[in-house]
Amino acid sequence: MSHIPPLDPMVAARKGFRETEEAVRRFWKTVSVGPHSDGGWAVLLDGRTPKTPAKAPLVLPTEAAAQLVAEEWAAQGQVVEPSTMPATRLASTAIDRIGQAREPVADEIAAYAGSDVVCYLAEHPTPLVELQQREWGPWRDWAAREMGVALEPVAGIVHQPQAPEAIARVKAHALAMDDFRLTGLATAVPLLGSAVLALAVEQGALEGGAAFDLSRIDELFQEEQWGVDAEAAERTEARRAEAELLDRWLRALD
Repeated sequence: MSHIPPLDPMVAARKGFRETEEAVRRFWKTVSVGPHSDGGWAVLLDGRTPKTPAKAPLVLPTEAAAQLVAEEWAAQGQVVEPSTMPATRLASTAIDRIGQAREPVADEIAAYAGSDVVCYLAEHPTPLVELQQREWGPWRDWAAREMGVALEPVAGIVHQPQAPEAIARVKAHALAMDDFRLTGLATAVPLLGSAVLALAVEQGALEGGAAFDLSRIDELFQEEQWGVDAEAAERTEARRAEAELLDRWLRALD
């Protein structure tokens, strides 16, 4: 009973699913959630639990997370549209893949802290530099204060190594998470280009949409100067919606 698109093992830990070209028609009438016999909360389609691509039952650790996934199944029309099921993708990635790749996933998250977007300030123009300092500085301070992750800002785009102990703290925090939460963080970090902002969302200190806006301060500044075309705006809104969904995912796991 697996009708979730297959996972691409090369990118699953970071991106989720590879979309399938094969259309799947809706085969269920009712969607609900319920306690699973082995623990956790199962998504139920006409009372039966769908399977992940690896044939594991679609079971989540909290009722709220299961409900978030169930809402996507309930919203499907006559033909299943995988692109409209991001929480289902996150759940299946967590179940099928993250447990096999926790160490490399944590390494990748920590690597982003080593080149975090909130640490690279423009050299000019002055208004952009001031905007970055005003908006990003408090979150670098937050990471140092709340997470023990002290990262130093630099001017320009030339890479500057960060303290190894700060990178190690990010990795340790990632490895302390369960597979579902780690999946959310691993997806948020590349989306935002920032371990700091992703950790702030994961900890509930920053809303996902606000974190996305902070991650693209440079782009917003340029758009104010030169405008933005409709196609770029559509892509931006799709990415912002992903950040908001990741926030909902992480809160549902609390």
